Amino acid sequence: MTTKQIPHFNIQQICDSGQCFRMTPVEENKYSVVASGRYLEITQEKENCTFSCGEEEFETFWKNYFDLDRNYEDYLCQINPNDRYLSEAGRFGYGIRILHQDLWEMIVSFLISQQNNIARIRKCIQNICEEYGERQLNFRGEVYYTFPTAETLEKLGDDELKACNLGYRSKYVVRTAKSVVAGEISLEQVKKMSYRKAKAELLNLFGVGEKVADCICLFALHHLQAFPVDTHIRQVLDEHYKRGFPNRRYNGFQGVMQQYIFYYELFGKK
Repeated sequence: MTTKQIPHFNIQQICDSGQCFRMTPVEENKYSVVASGRYLEITQEKENCTFSCGEEEFETFWKNYFDLDRNYEDYLCQINPNDRYLSEAGRFGYGIRILHQDLWEMIVSFLISQQNNIARIRKCIQNICEEYGERQLNFRGEVYYTFPTAETLEKLGDDELKACNLGYRSKYVVRTAKSVVAGEISLEQVKKMSYRKAKAELLNLFGVGEKVADCICLFALHHLQAFPVDTHIRQVLDEHYKRGFPNRRYNGFQGVMQQYIFYYELFGKK
């Protein structure tokens, strides 16, 4: 176990923020996450967080995964105090961080996300992991599954993932897997690209549009200037930012503001 005091970190908010689909509540104040084949449980009481791993694994993997070297107070402090909407969204989602997630997993996850809700996306990903991922045991001896590789999914027919409830998105995932395996796109090269070049490359994949490409850039490649626009964000822009979102003020971290807005729209106005 590794215990840290972490300001501006809220595991429940991160779980519900729409960026990670393999994070699950275990019990009150405790969440599990599967990432890059690893299994972790996190228990949080205010700023005190206990991670079910040793110090070395925390330092070499999870610290970066949760973006813990970055001071998110800096982002919150730069919100225009005259922007009442964004100020409230930032206060409400103060504990959200942008995760460093696996590129291939994010490509598949956000292909699945199209015209879908978070609960269904989670279920679809659970289905394909249980069907095509590798079976592993966590530290309790409980079964979990890794995320299936492109090499596994490229062997499938266009419609085979419909059995995992992907619907028409099945062919998007299978054809993208084939493109990766065939070398039509190099994920290792994409990781080295600037935001604009990476987005342009991702847009060449079957089924990837502007929103999906920006989600991948933000949540896998950590290009914090990416600002995915879905129906929730579009409604906010139409209502509160008729002249467009103030990108210049938030240059280089627009994606952090996007997450505050998205989370606030989902949970802050009920």
